[in-house]
Amino acid sequence: MSLATFAPTAPDRSGGALRHDWTREEVRALFALPFTELVFRAAEVHRVNFDPAEVQVSTLLSIKTGGCPEDCAYCPQAAQYDTGVKAEKLMAVEAVLAEARAAKAGGATRFCMGAAWRSPKDRDLDKVCAMVEGVKALGLETCVTLGMLEGAQARRLKDAGLDYYNHNLDTSPEFYGEIVSTRTYQDRLDTLDAVREAGINVCCGGIVGLGEQLEDRVGMIVTLANLPVHPESVPINMLVQVEGTPLSGKPKIDAFDFVRTIAAARITMPESMVRLSAGREEMSEEAQALCFLAGANSIFYGPKLLTTPNPGRDRDMALLDKLGLRVME
Repeated sequence: MSLATFAPTAPDRSGGALRHDWTREEVRALFALPFTELVFRAAEVHRVNFDPAEVQVSTLLSIKTGGCPEDCAYCPQAAQYDTGVKAEKLMAVEAVLAEARAAKAGGATRFCMGAAWRSPKDRDLDKVCAMVEGVKALGLETCVTLGMLEGAQARRLKDAGLDYYNHNLDTSPEFYGEIVSTRTYQDRLDTLDAVREAGINVCCGGIVGLGEQLEDRVGMIVTLANLPVHPESVPINMLVQVEGTPLSGKPKIDAFDFVRTIAAARITMPESMVRLSAGREEMSEEAQALCFLAGANSIFYGPKLLTTPNPGRDRDMALLDKLGLRVME
């Protein structure tokens, strides 16, 4: 069978208008391409829009850990699961700023703060806004993930200087109910609308390895790529299985399928930062290299992503050096 048989509508490689009308048939055809052809196409798109030798480095800090009332089946911070994660109070502002200074000294250009809430209370938002202002004053890009937001809360964060808000869709609309029951897919889309209307950049992606089928990965990419504005940052996470969560012990996703998802994100959202996120601790260097080749150009560094393991900074810097990649300034 010829490659043309597999080919969807060709992605725009000229830097022209972005598409927001991807069909499932087209994205399914991308996933069906021979692996090397898919990665090649993604690499072409990447080179049109970015310097392929640069990788953005970000740091993620849990500013309020555990005790979340949601039932996300992958999350060790859900109060109803016995995972050994203890509920903690919101960190002090100065403690967060000390972590931000250390992150900047280590080469990070974006500092992300996550809180295990269904949605923030206004009194908590006072302290988070102070954190955002302080991190921004250090010269770092700011990002938070706090759960669902209302419009007024998003505007407060914007006024504090917030650059990015992270709120992942997790998976396809069809599979979502198998993973989360305490908030709807529409709830997530409503939060994205509130963030976008406030003028904050959107960080939104998903997780693969939840037990979903290929069609669910297709559905997730189509949903993201057809948002009115593409997320400026698209984190693609590989599930980190945590004992005590419902997804612990499930079959793990094949590394090639993960790379295919990275490539599909790059082709359909050519100007977005595609972030190689959770799960890197268990990935081989070769798998990570394929992700970079397929268009991933952002990583989190540091020993922990909220509560799950992540490669240490020295290990990451050694890998980037081995691949001849440099940290984006």
